[in-house]
This record gives sequence, structure tokens and C-alpha cells, in this order.
Amino acid sequence: MKASNNSDQPKQKLVVVGGGFGGIELIKRLRNSDFEITLVDKHNYHTFQPLLYQVASGGLSADSIGYPFRLIFRNQKNFRFRMAEVQKVDSSKKQLETSTGIIPYDHLVLATGSTSNYFGNTEVERYGRPLKSIPEALNLRSEILQELEKATLTAKHSDQKQHMTFVIVGGGPTGVETAGALAEFKKFVLPHDYPELDPKLMRVYLVEAGPRLLNGMSEKSGNNAVKYLQNLGVEVLLNVAVLKYDGHKVVFSDQSELESTTLVWSAGVKGFIVSGLPEESVKGNRYVVDEFNRVAGTDAIYSIGDSAGMVTTEKPRGFPMVAPVAVQQGTNLAKNLLRLKDEKAWKPFQYKDKGSMATVGRNKAVVDMPNFSFGGFFAWLVWMFLHLMLLAGFRNRVIVFVDWMWSYLTYERALRLIVRRAETPK
Repeated sequence: MKASNNSDQPKQKLVVVGGGFGGIELIKRLRNSDFEITLVDKHNYHTFQPLLYQVASGGLSADSIGYPFRLIFRNQKNFRFRMAEVQKVDSSKKQLETSTGIIPYDHLVLATGSTSNYFGNTEVERYGRPLKSIPEALNLRSEILQELEKATLTAKHSDQKQHMTFVIVGGGPTGVETAGALAEFKKFVLPHDYPELDPKLMRVYLVEAGPRLLNGMSEKSGNNAVKYLQNLGVEVLLNVAVLKYDGHKVVFSDQSELESTTLVWSAGVKGFIVSGLPEESVKGNRYVVDEFNRVAGTDAIYSIGDSAGMVTTEKPRGFPMVAPVAVQQGTNLAKNLLRLKDEKAWKPFQYKDKGSMATVGRNKAVVDMPNFSFGGFFAWLVWMFLHLMLLAGFRNRVIVFVDWMWSYLTYERALRLIVRRAETPK
């Protein structure tokens, strides 16, 4: 739909569902546009997901990686926010059905992000711990600490060992970083906070169904990650999948078993899909979009980021579900929407891969640049600097920097509060 050049006409209503990296970038790029923008999200804050594992392991506070939408766009006059859950898209009437009422639109951007993919394993979905949001990170932190408290209440080493065994499933950046953080917790925190427990009983496992870690990165970085984790005491299991988990025992594909009351699931994600769109609009838990991020079978509906399945010759399985893709798609779509007013031709999306990285505990990280890879202390410094710069808000950057420096100098993880009971049926 083309916007009118007549200033007397009402502004076009642009509704963005989801305040992740892509949605935020899109709205920022349209700051001075003629669109009347409404952001819809079930939370009132943007989450910096790459640091969720540090909240879960007690390294950072929740409010240091979350930033209110109303504060991000406080000076953007064409911005409105509605805290609601989207229930359905009614494309015939051009409106959203939400938990707080109907929201009409002229253009709709679905930046709904992703959710955990359990690949049909209902047991793991019921008893495992996902790590995709701040509430889930706080739940995991509380469960880790609660299990350690339970371990102090029994004298039997077998029972203590079960409460002190932590299994992380998935060898991507989240799994690698979480495993490294828990290994450091064991080394630097457990001996001081829980002197009645034998640190040797705490074991951290990282389980990956594939042949190596960090499959989206170079083989060199994957091998370095294994080496760094093993030096921290993490037990890395490759070519092994989780078949069953009942909240107490993990059964693996090689028929081996492991007693554990905490399993963290980071083995897969899928796009978060809103109902109501035509059948041809969704495939493989992602919206089918063209090179302009237009959703197939719809009019004036777009999708960006993790939920967008854009298949190209270079990317026959779609672009990776990572923040840089979402940001660049948000930028490109914003530019194309601005071209509507002048009736200019749209430009297709072209991804510029600037590299990827993952940290593996204290002083160690791996970084892949377009033409080379490196790891170790310098990679860790690069990782810290870039993550600080990407955080929303100057306050959050300062808080995270201070917390990191305090942790580095004192070997402490200060945020060890059990703030909620673990919400699990086990």
C-alpha cells in the first residue's frame, strides 16, 4: 500500500509486534517518518538476550540487561507502546486481536523472535529449563541455588551429587557460555558459600548432538571452545542427544544415564508464530518472506529477525537466527517503507556477515571474523567491549561494566538471591 503525499490525509499506522533487536532498529530508523508507530510486546522492556546466561548464573542483575521501551523511545514523537499479547492477525480487516483489545494497522511488522524448540520431546519441555527471557533466567538462577541448598540438607554423597549435577543441552553460544559460567561458579563461589559441600561433587556437563561445538562458527573456534571448557572442568559430550528426562534422570542416545535435577535446554529454537495468516505464510515455524521481508500470501505484512524465513541461493535454509540478521533486516525494511512515500523501488535485503563470537569463562573467548579467527584473552576483551556497546542505555553499560570489573577483581558473583520458587512440576 502506498502512502499519500497529501498532508491532510491521516498518518499510516505501522504496528510492530515484538521489541527485540530487529523491531527496535526498525522503529529507530523511522523516528522522523510520517508513520504512526505502535509497538506491541508482552513485556514492557527490551531484553539483551546474549547476556541472559549471566543473569542465570548470578553474574548480572536482571535490570542491567533489560531496558524499558518507553525509555528507549522517550523522545520519539511518533511512537506508542501497548503491553499486550497478540492472539491473532486478521489480515482481511487489517487488525490485531490482542489480550487488551483490537489494534488496527496499515502496515504490520512481525518481529516476534523465537522460542525454545524441543523437537517434540515433551518430557524435556516439561522438566527442563529454557533460557530465552529474563523470567526464565531468574527461574534458572533460583533453581541452581535451591538445588545447592538442598544438597546441604543431606549427608549422602549420591543425593548431594544429584543436586549438584548440572546438564546443559546444546553446544551453541548459549550452551557454551552457560557451561563456562557454571564451571566458574564451582571454582570461585562454591568453596566459600558452601563450605559443607565437596566441590568435586559439583559437575557441569555440556551435551551436543553434533560432532562439535559452535556449529555456526569456524571449526577452529569450536575446537578452542572444547579446550577452554575442559580446562574449566566442564565435561563435554559430543555426538550424544537427550532422549528422556524426568526431572531426576537424563537418558542419552547412547543409552547412558545421568542423575541430575537441573537440565538447561539451549539445543534449538523456532520462530514464534502468530495465528491467523494463510497456510502458505508459514513454513518450518518461520514466516515465508521474500527478499523484501514481505510475508507470502499477505498484503502489507512483513517479518524480520528470527521469525522470518528468507530463503536465497546463498542461504537455502534461511538466514541464521542471530541478532545481526534481525538488525540489518530491520534497517533495510525501514528504508524500504520510507520509499513508499516517493514511490521508489524497494531494495532487496543483503546480509553482511561481520563475524560471530562466544565467551568461555574468565579471560577466554572465541571470535570469528570474515577472514580469520582468534581466541583467548584478546578475544575476551573484544567480546566484552562489543557487548557493552550493544547494550541499550548508558546506565546499563555502566552497571554491567562495574559488575564485570568487580567480578574480575574479586572472583565474586554477587547476585546469589533466591527470589522465586522454581516453577516446575517435579
